[in-house]
Amino acid sequence: MRLHHLELSAFGPYRDHQRVDFDRLGTDGLFLLHGDTGAGKTTLLDAVAFALYGSVPGARGDVKRLRCDTAEPETATKVVLELTVQGQRLRLARSPEYQRPKKRGDGYTTQPAKASLTWVDGAPTELPPEGLTRIDEVGRTVGRLLGMTVEQFFQVVMLPQGEFAKFLRSDTTEREQLLEKLFGTQRFGEVERWFVERRRERGREVETQTQEVRELLARVSQVSGAEPGSDADEQNWLEDIEKRSVRELEGAQAEHSRLRRAREAAETKLTERRALAEKVRRVRQANATLAEIGDQRAEHDAWRAEREAAQRAVPVLVARRTALRVERERDEARAAVVAAAARCEVDPTASLAGLRSLAGAKREEAGALAHLIPEAQQQEIDLQKVAAHAERIAADENRETELVGRQATLPDRISAARQQVDEAKHAELRLETVQARSSEMAALLQTARELPGAQQKLAAATVRAQQAIDAHQQSRDQLQDIRARRLAGMAAELAARLSPGQPCPVCGSPQHPEPGEPVDDSVRAEDEDNAREEEQRAAARREKATSEAQRAQQHVDNLTERLGAHREPDLATELAELHAERDALQNTAAQLPQRGKHLTELEESTERLTEQLSQLRSRVAAARSEHAALVTTVDEREARLRDGRADFPSIADRRAHLLDTATRIEQLVAARTSHDDAEHRMAEHDTALAEAATAAGFDDVAAALAAERTEERLAQLTGMLAEIEESAAGARAALASAELFGVDANAEVGLEEATEEAVVAREAAERAAALAHRAEQRQRDIAGLAERLRAAWAELGPALAEHAELEALADVVNGRGQNARKMSLRAYVLAARLEEVAVAATRRLQRMSDGRYSFVHSDAAGARGTRGGLGLDVLDDYSGKIRPAKTLSGGESFLASLSLALGLADVVAAETGGALLDTLFIDEGFGTLDADTLDLVMDTLDDLRAGGRVVGLVSHVEEMRQRISVRLRVRKSRTGSTLELQT
Repeated sequence: MRLHHLELSAFGPYRDHQRVDFDRLGTDGLFLLHGDTGAGKTTLLDAVAFALYGSVPGARGDVKRLRCDTAEPETATKVVLELTVQGQRLRLARSPEYQRPKKRGDGYTTQPAKASLTWVDGAPTELPPEGLTRIDEVGRTVGRLLGMTVEQFFQVVMLPQGEFAKFLRSDTTEREQLLEKLFGTQRFGEVERWFVERRRERGREVETQTQEVRELLARVSQVSGAEPGSDADEQNWLEDIEKRSVRELEGAQAEHSRLRRAREAAETKLTERRALAEKVRRVRQANATLAEIGDQRAEHDAWRAEREAAQRAVPVLVARRTALRVERERDEARAAVVAAAARCEVDPTASLAGLRSLAGAKREEAGALAHLIPEAQQQEIDLQKVAAHAERIAADENRETELVGRQATLPDRISAARQQVDEAKHAELRLETVQARSSEMAALLQTARELPGAQQKLAAATVRAQQAIDAHQQSRDQLQDIRARRLAGMAAELAARLSPGQPCPVCGSPQHPEPGEPVDDSVRAEDEDNAREEEQRAAARREKATSEAQRAQQHVDNLTERLGAHREPDLATELAELHAERDALQNTAAQLPQRGKHLTELEESTERLTEQLSQLRSRVAAARSEHAALVTTVDEREARLRDGRADFPSIADRRAHLLDTATRIEQLVAARTSHDDAEHRMAEHDTALAEAATAAGFDDVAAALAAERTEERLAQLTGMLAEIEESAAGARAALASAELFGVDANAEVGLEEATEEAVVAREAAERAAALAHRAEQRQRDIAGLAERLRAAWAELGPALAEHAELEALADVVNGRGQNARKMSLRAYVLAARLEEVAVAATRRLQRMSDGRYSFVHSDAAGARGTRGGLGLDVLDDYSGKIRPAKTLSGGESFLASLSLALGLADVVAAETGGALLDTLFIDEGFGTLDADTLDLVMDTLDDLRAGGRVVGLVSHVEEMRQRISVRLRVRKSRTGSTLELQT
């Protein structure tokens, strides 16, 4: 990396625009920044750091106050740096976030941070040629090109004021944190955490397996009823339980077999006794049935007589039903005669021959009217034609009047149509201009409407950004406060970890007479970690909120620039007028085809109207002639039809009346004939009914009807008699069967004693079966549990060994257990890096101290068992003893710190990939050195120029200003600092 030019304005103490030409300053490879105290020498280094990373080193970066307080409001705070990195020349421009007066109104507004990267000699192929404008993209690109983080840059390229001795005098913890940031050894910490987590996981797995073994042992003990022995006797205890369960199973099965045979014998005896008891019961039941049937013989005979009389009355009942049916037919015929006589309006007692003659006369009169019916139908048709001719003649006359009126107005309509066509053509030409203007106004109106929302979002984003800044600052303050409180309560925290009999990690004593008491406001390491994580999250939220505010400001500026002097109400009014005009023009232009077609139709309609009038007048004359002839024919026919209708509405009505009268008279004749036939049949059936009763054996018809029974009663009698006969036959058959032959109905069986013996035997056999089943189940359970327990023992042994090995390895990796130096893996790697730093720093320290001092790295454990590996002392060649770095004097501390910083820079540069660092800045107090020592330091700095490297020093020591030919002087005034190049 080589710097070329630096420009800054309103930055730090520099009120106006300033420019630094590093190409001229670095001509000899060494230059000096000098000036009065507070003039702004370190600010130039801050400007370089800010241009690259957007932050400044040291405590100044925590304040976030980079704008010059005396700068003019219109002067923007900006830093521009042009440099070459990895063969790419680029220009970086950055502006910090700051408050500026509002352009309109009172108060201040937040100017968001900005950043841009421009390629001077062409962009790399993987990056956009137009450059970058997003802060995060610029930061990632710079970090990739430089190959180091901002912490590494401040330690390698820009050695900040007051930071040299911090690393030299820091304790192990602080030195570890700094080295970890510089060398990126977080992955080794992740390895340590991986071992711890893996040990914890395997511990949980081993505990699960151990718990499974304990549960299986408890289950075996529960099933067998025996308590397990010690760990050494568990295998033998398990074998004894298995053998005992097998013996118990064999004994239970033998007892079950014996009792099962006894139960079978008792059940056989019970079956035989039950069969004998059943035979005795059947004999007794058959005798009882025959005796009961004999006692009810009289009732049974009455049932038979009742059934026989009902069967003999069946023919009489059939004749009775036929007579009743004939009687109903006679009554129906009599009613039909009365109804027919009422409809005929004639004497119902007249002779049948007279009624038939009257009906024939009516039909002959109706036949005489048949020839007039077609003429009546034709008369209806002709009357409709006369009405239709009259309507058509009237419609044609009205149509003629209408066509004459249209012919008179046609010239004026043609003239108006031509004017409408011309108007539509003009609207089509005007429409394009109005549409273009409407689109322009719509875009401006949309911009005007977006502006208030964008301004609100800007205000909200500004508030959120300020809140994020305040929250971040509060988080940093909270972190600092917690760190201070934890240091105050460290003794109590150590005391909380002490246990009786265990050595103290500080003094090594196993006795703790007066352990530290907790302070009122003590904190834990977890509290400090939580506060650090919260501060990092607050920083991320701050960066995000700041970027959002910057994007919102850019959006508002773009909208304001596009809008210009236009205002939303004026734009809305003008756009509404343009839309109305556009709609009217579109409507008019869309009617051009229709209007043209209408004009053509009007021009062509003149001839059509003349032709239509001629045709219409000819048709009216013909219709009038045809109408007159048809009226004459209708009048003549009407005179003939009037005589045939008489008093009826039509010929058809009169003829229908005559036919209906004849039909009714004929129906009366038929009804009287049917009534006479029914009276004759009634007399015949009464005689047949009396003869049927005598033939069936009854005295009269009434006696036969009294013997009638329903089908249900007959079925009941038949069923009861059949049941009695079946019961008697069944009882006699049972007594005569070979199975019951010789069975005494009064014999005693003894069934209860056999039943009781069978029940006792069955219960004993069931108890034995249950005991055998439980013994078998217990033996299977014990065998299965034993198999699982042996498998669990086989898995637990290797798991315990593996966990013990993993636990020992995790302790070693984390600096405990068999690790004699108490060094974790991360500390070991950092110790190797620190040893490289000590070797590189010793070469410069020996030269600057004229061979007296050398750095000594120690990886031994600390006092009282504390972790080691990052010890750094100084070997004094004068005394030959190693002494702590804190015992060095002020000048010696500067030499040691500068050597350590340069050595650290060399190692970090090699660690980042060996990137070529052509520029180095050193901002430190050279005033603590005497003349000889200063000569040695200058010789060392001269060596740094080898290979074209440029070294910039910041100091107000006069001797250095005299020795360095090229220097940049900073002059301080009340209005701001200025720069002056001197040789």
